[in-house]
Amino acid sequence: MMVEDNNLIKKSDNNHRVKSPTQTGFSSPATHYSEPRIDLNEVLVSNSSSTFFIRVADDEFREFGAFKNDVLIVDKSLTPKLNQLVLAAVDDSFKIVRIDKTNDAELNIWGVLTYIIKSVL
Repeated sequence: MMVEDNNLIKKSDNNHRVKSPTQTGFSSPATHYSEPRIDLNEVLVSNSSSTFFIRVADDEFREFGAFKNDVLIVDKSLTPKLNQLVLAAVDDSFKIVRIDKTNDAELNIWGVLTYIIKSVL
């Protein structure tokens, strides 16, 4: 028969256990997963001093994929290129125009559309 000597092994006084949760029920599987927040200004805007957000008031621009309550992101610092959408002042209102070879030189371009944020409500 073997005799244990309690002087050789001493139990630690430190408690390294994780505190048990105080919630009731099952925890969410997503509690251990977290992503950093996405800042849309950081992701979608390259020049903040010349970028504007414009909410579409009606379905007039549906041919360009912009519907009521969508948000247009317009950058006034960009030079429009062929096939890009621009916001132009026409007859005292804004219109979306696609730049092509048939646009006349008198088009009053306000800015280049960089994004259309869709409303799903």
